[in-house]
Amino acid sequence: MSAVFNRLTPLILLLAFVAPVAVYHIANHVLLHAQQAQLQQNLSLTSRAILTEVDRFRALPRILGEDARIRALSQDTRAENIARANQYLETIVKEVGPSDLYVLDQTGKTLAASNHAMPQSFVGHDYSFRPYYRDALSKGEGRYYAIGVTTRTPGYFLSSRIDVPERPPIIVVVKADLSPLEAAWKAAGVKTAIADEAGLVFLAGDPKWRYRPLYALDAAVLNKLEQERTYDGVDIASAQPIFTLPEGLLPDESGDGLMLSDDDQKLVTRFSTIEPDGWKIIAATDASQASASASLWALATLACGLMISTGFYVLGQRRQLIAMRLRQGEILEQMVAERTSDLASEVRIRKHTEEELRRAHEGLVHSEKMAALGRMSAAIVHEVSQPLAALDATLATAGLLAARHDQEEVGPRLEKARGLVCRMQRTVKHLKTFSRKDASDMERVCVETVIDNVVELADPRLKSMGIHVQISGDTPAPVVVAVPVKLEQAMLNLLLNAVDAVADRSDPEVRIEHRHDQAKVEIAIIDNGCGIAPDLRERVLEPFFTTKLTGEGLGLGLSIATAIIKECGGSITFAEGEAGGTRATISLPVADGAEMVLEAAQ
Repeated sequence: MSAVFNRLTPLILLLAFVAPVAVYHIANHVLLHAQQAQLQQNLSLTSRAILTEVDRFRALPRILGEDARIRALSQDTRAENIARANQYLETIVKEVGPSDLYVLDQTGKTLAASNHAMPQSFVGHDYSFRPYYRDALSKGEGRYYAIGVTTRTPGYFLSSRIDVPERPPIIVVVKADLSPLEAAWKAAGVKTAIADEAGLVFLAGDPKWRYRPLYALDAAVLNKLEQERTYDGVDIASAQPIFTLPEGLLPDESGDGLMLSDDDQKLVTRFSTIEPDGWKIIAATDASQASASASLWALATLACGLMISTGFYVLGQRRQLIAMRLRQGEILEQMVAERTSDLASEVRIRKHTEEELRRAHEGLVHSEKMAALGRMSAAIVHEVSQPLAALDATLATAGLLAARHDQEEVGPRLEKARGLVCRMQRTVKHLKTFSRKDASDMERVCVETVIDNVVELADPRLKSMGIHVQISGDTPAPVVVAVPVKLEQAMLNLLLNAVDAVADRSDPEVRIEHRHDQAKVEIAIIDNGCGIAPDLRERVLEPFFTTKLTGEGLGLGLSIATAIIKECGGSITFAEGEAGGTRATISLPVADGAEMVLEAAQ
């Protein structure tokens, strides 16, 4: 096998130097086609943008010609008629947005203009030399892009002839500003331009292209541009062509592909034509980008070839070393297998231990639940026995009334008996739910719902001691993520501790307050009992520590409550209450993205 590697290495090394050449040509060809496809897409978007900009004002001259103030100029050119027309045109420019609006008589002289009040007013100027005037007079409509001879501002002129019965016609002209297109191309940094039918660029994203021909113009075209004063003030004759045509190619035969610019820059170009003006849209990009990317691909191929050749050589040498180390590898694998077996045994033992600890913890939690229920048992028995006695008396009364056929009195008695049964069902339902041992799923729960359930669980004992729990807090109540039954167990433990603390007071008072912000909610259970000594506030959370008399508890309630609250990401703290006593505060994080009121909880 080592001999095979040694024979293949020179062949792969030869391919490593030949492959980059092929990769360069293929990558360059693919990248050039990709650039042309992108340019074609840019041309489509540019054509659409140009047509949209022109169509904004295409019908405006004809619409303006229907206005009486404009048509009046063909009949009467008195000063007041001209003033009304000037004011109307100025208003249209402000509202609609063309660059300029003006009206010519049949000789090409300007009668009214939107810029009548400006130093460069069109009023009185003769524009009969402009093609848009001649076309409108002879064909009804005209269009022409040129530099204004009065304002020196370029624009696209749209004209329409307005025929007034028995009067000479007038010409309405709209001058549209297309420079925003040029500004957008310049901001985007793309080589996009528009050339007129003669091939002279009049809008370009690259300022160096503006007012330059795509290719060399002949004398007839230059003479026509000069007579029409299309680009008045620009020396078109001395402008250098943007592209250098390949030998033997005529200007009208040039098209898409690679073109050489006047600064010897090779460009990828795409051309498109916009009718009816015969404008050419040019999109170009630097072809050197494709060449540079292709070079990178070629270098990458060369590097990969060299790496593969080196790899084959190294593999041939290493196979000899591998054969020498096989025995050592077998020994090492055997040692690893033995160690893996030992680790697997340790993992099984640890999992078994963790399972036993978890069961013990769950047993302690359940025991503490039962202890809490035991502390409330007398009040619960009283809560159930009273409805039972009342139920017995009510049913006996209903039986006597039924025997006497007093149907009107039987109904209310039975309805009262049903209410007593519902009351006992609510009490038993809360006890069954609270005493479950298998609740462990975390879910979103409303704080207000938990507080209400805890108070209802403790209600029998609270009634037996004559204590009314005052509940107050921010509205709407927040939502937390917890195991509802466990959270109720932790809160019930704190509430029962508060009830025990005020058992000997003549004015027992227990309050539950909840406050929250965007991050956390604090639930405070406050009593006016004897309180907790400052030196014991840290120890009360320790397992099996209790301040009650022997036999009244295991000392696990606060420890388990603390563990439950930690599972929910919170904490329990103790402080002295405002009226003495104790203030036990549960702090929990608010559920992310939770609504302030849980609809289901209501």
